[in-house]
Amino acid sequence: MDARAYVLIEAESGHVGHVIAALRDVKGITAVDAVTGPYDIIVTIQTPDPRDVGRLVMNEIHGVEGIKRTVTCLAIS
Repeated sequence: MDARAYVLIEAESGHVGHVIAALRDVKGITAVDAVTGPYDIIVTIQTPDPRDVGRLVMNEIHGVEGIKRTVTCLAIS
């Protein structure tokens, strides 16, 4: 069964557009949305293996310039 997660992203001021554009090219990310509230962007990840969620966040998402902080929430349903 595929693993799904939501990554809540806080971006550096003035970098939201750049971060969104970079994240849309990452394999495994199925949606990238700018949002209001304490976070700037919410990303949806879907991978065949739950361990790939952590790898994707650490190796791909954290490498995008302009990302300040992330919170990863695994879907349980």
